[in-house]
Amino acid sequence: MPEGHSVHRLANRFGQLFVGREVAASSPQGRFAGGATLIDGRWMTQAMAVGKHMFLEFDNNLWLHIHLGLYGAWDFAGDISAEALSAPSTEGTTIGEHEDSLSSIGAPRRARLRISEVETLEEDNAIFPAEPVGAVRVRLLTHATVADLRGPTACEVMRADEVQAKIDTLGPDPIVDAGRKAENRFVAAVMKRAVPIGLLLMDQSVVAGIGNVYRAEILFRARLDPHTRGRDLDEKTVRALWKDWTKLLKIGVETGQMLTRDNLGPNPARGLMARRANRYWVYHREGLRCRVCDFPIVMEVMGARKLYWCPQDQR
Repeated sequence: MPEGHSVHRLANRFGQLFVGREVAASSPQGRFAGGATLIDGRWMTQAMAVGKHMFLEFDNNLWLHIHLGLYGAWDFAGDISAEALSAPSTEGTTIGEHEDSLSSIGAPRRARLRISEVETLEEDNAIFPAEPVGAVRVRLLTHATVADLRGPTACEVMRADEVQAKIDTLGPDPIVDAGRKAENRFVAAVMKRAVPIGLLLMDQSVVAGIGNVYRAEILFRARLDPHTRGRDLDEKTVRALWKDWTKLLKIGVETGQMLTRDNLGPNPARGLMARRANRYWVYHREGLRCRVCDFPIVMEVMGARKLYWCPQDQR
């Protein structure tokens, strides 16, 4: 499932390619035909992300709410400018299992971009716009760019009050909720619960945007036992968790990569970090030696998701 940094990057793409433009909306699959009619022919006025949720606003005060879930993905095609796709370059247009940094491809140039857990970019010489392929829930089309959505968990049109009600169910997101107030919200939510911190970090009502990869990495970076109950943690430790998540999320939004290992040189997006096996402290490293203490990394299921951690360092 895409984590918070990917959804923020997705909202940024819509901001660059669709906001301020008239949008034709349709549902080639047919399952979203009624919703598409409500926003068809309207101008997109805003694109924003909160945690793993994205909200696209139109000039009739309606919003398109998307949650990609485990299987959702957006495919963009058309004239995509270098400015819209500029980001720290890597050795290829796709690196890693979970995310990628996009390289400039010229301005403008016909291209195809997919954003899900992974971002992939390639030149596209097909006729624009190409016919929809597969079960496209919703197609958004401007004069120059098309975006096709497949397989989302949520795809619905909302009023502004419904959007706010949805956001109110979510914990703070450091990109949206910067400042001490959001940090205090997180600290209070964690410290009042007799629930393991390994579950609390995945609870979107406690903190928005953390998924399985960031959970494992943040806990290791804090050398924190994932089974420690929230109310048993001291305030300094909980505040440090928030600050570290803020740091990692901003890096992820900027680079398109979950860069969780520090001190790897001036350009970690190249070299070591460009290799998936070297990116993480503990995630997906079951049975391999801990990078710090040489103890084998273990995996257990917590909250119906695989959790990777080091019993030696995280105790």
